[in-house]
Amino acid sequence: MTDQEIRTAQEDVASSFRSDPDSAFSIIGAEASISDGLACRVTDGTNVAQVDMPVGFGGTATGPSPGFHARAAVASCIAIGIKSEAARAGLALEQVNVRVEMDFDDSAIFGMGSNTAAPLETRIAIAVKSNCSDEELSALVNEALEVDPYFLALRDPQTVTSEIERL
Repeated sequence: MTDQEIRTAQEDVASSFRSDPDSAFSIIGAEASISDGLACRVTDGTNVAQVDMPVGFGGTATGPSPGFHARAAVASCIAIGIKSEAARAGLALEQVNVRVEMDFDDSAIFGMGSNTAAPLETRIAIAVKSNCSDEELSALVNEALEVDPYFLALRDPQTVTSEIERL
């Protein structure tokens, strides 16, 4: 899609949300299923992904690890968010690259040490090819990050609940 088509599509969605604010609320889920080994099939009802662990971790490497998908979700959501924000603002971005790096203490997965198994630190590097000014670019990226669902899910605390049921 062109930037104009992106802007038009997103303006239509925003207009719909302004007309009916309740339509903006959604529940989106995914279901993972695993039996033998560590290879896992994940679906949201439409899309399917194969997730597995490396051989050295006991997997068969038939798909990317969960960590790959987590980093991919953050990186791609930020890149798409920046490009979308630019299209809505009428700023031309030729290219957006986002790199997500996370530091882990892998022994924490085995309950070893005092660190959490969650990332100890996350770094996000954003590179943009554009003719807009540094001030415009900085404001654009900051605005995009403040409404980016996966950046905010990583950055901000949230309520997480779990339940267990027998199959």
